[in-house]
Amino acid sequence: MEISGSNPGFKISARGLSVQRTRMNLIAENIANAETTRNENGEPFRRKFITISQDQKGFNSIKQQQGTLTMQTTNGDHIPFTSPAEMGSTGNSAGLDYAIHEDSGVGELIFMPNHPDADEKGYVEMSNINVIQEMVEMIAASRSYEANLTALDTSKQIAKDSLEI
Repeated sequence: MEISGSNPGFKISARGLSVQRTRMNLIAENIANAETTRNENGEPFRRKFITISQDQKGFNSIKQQQGTLTMQTTNGDHIPFTSPAEMGSTGNSAGLDYAIHEDSGVGELIFMPNHPDADEKGYVEMSNINVIQEMVEMIAASRSYEANLTALDTSKQIAKDSLEI
């Protein structure tokens, strides 16, 4: 989703919406495959999850025409501000990158000797997905999506109100 304009709030919210939509799609895929004992590789389905990280630019990368303005942060864990000029040049509109990973954890072994995926001892390795955990993640992703949508609507209202001045 590409939203142009000089308001960085649009791009930040749009990127947040995109990331949370991807997160919800992964969670839905996990829930749908919670009982899958064999995928195309012949292995049990592994839980997929997303990691979100910020780029290395931050408050100290804000530039002005006269020179560099450095700002102090009180906590290194705070999400840095990325100027609008840098947002267009980094390829990620909000300073966020995400990656999709597969959980390498082992699923539960269940004794089912008649199952086609049973090993020589009669045990079947199930998927490593906990449906309750996935539902909690889905609620959190949904709330984050709603928060980004509210922020986008607020940015839109601010832009609209500024035109009425």
